[in-house]
Parts: sequence; structure tokens; C-alpha cells
Amino acid sequence: MSTRVGQGFDVHAFSDDPGRALVLGGVAVAGPGLKGHSDADVVCHAIIDALLGAAGAGDIGTMFPDTSPALEGADSLELLVRALGRISPPWRVVNVDCTVIAEAPRLASYRETMERRLGDALGAPVSVKAKRAEALGALGRREGIACLAVVLLEEI
Repeated sequence: MSTRVGQGFDVHAFSDDPGRALVLGGVAVAGPGLKGHSDADVVCHAIIDALLGAAGAGDIGTMFPDTSPALEGADSLELLVRALGRISPPWRVVNVDCTVIAEAPRLASYRETMERRLGDALGAPVSVKAKRAEALGALGRREGIACLAVVLLEEI
């Protein structure tokens, strides 16, 4: 049986729009929203890139271009499900590991819900960890949020 690993990364700056919702891992989180063409869910975006990369199926920008009017305000959890449909079969997700990098908001109270929603969408275990940038760089200055993701696929 063949296995493949993919890594993904995404980062978005905070939006100046007070009405913009913050969505991470398919979960509405208290705090300012992120700038982006879709809902700017950095967690889903990083997982999509890792998923597509592991399968050798391109990247999020090719599959879901930010120039597409049809994708404006799109729900990134739905985009994740569409990306999964593109690679399976022959691939099945074994597990996903994500690290969200943000000074704020604190994510501990959202983590289990994110893991459950993402796991349900992918049909596999997902772990979400939160780390701070310790006041270093743009993330440390609270200018945005980033996420790193790793996906393990196996051929079915």
C-alpha cells in the first residue's frame, strides 16, 4: 500500500471590516475576521494545500482561484470537502495535523470543535494545536493568523 505526505501553509491579515466573521477550522471564533476572497479560513486553506500536494493534484490557488466571483465569500469547509472529492479515490486521508499561529484570539476552547468538524469532513482524525509567535514579526504584532498543516494519505 502506498502512502504520501503533503504540507500546507496559509496566512491572512486581519480585516478592517468590523462585520467580517473569524472562521478557523470551519468554526466561528470570537475575534476580528481575516481578509480574503473566501471566508479566509487559514486552517482549511492549509489543509487543502496539504491534501492536494500529497495527492499530486495541484494547489488551492489553482483549484479555487481568488479571482473567481463564484468563490467570493465561499465556506472553506465546503471547499475542503470539494478538494477531498478531487483526490478520492484513489486516496484516503489517514490523519491531519495542524498548527495555528496567532497571538489572539486564544483557541483552546474552540479546538475540540474544530477537530470534530474537520475530522467529520475528512473522515479521519485531525489534531489542531495553537502556538503564539511570542511577539515576533507580523504574527507577533497581531497583524494576522497563519496555519501549517500536514496530511498523510494512503492509496486505497
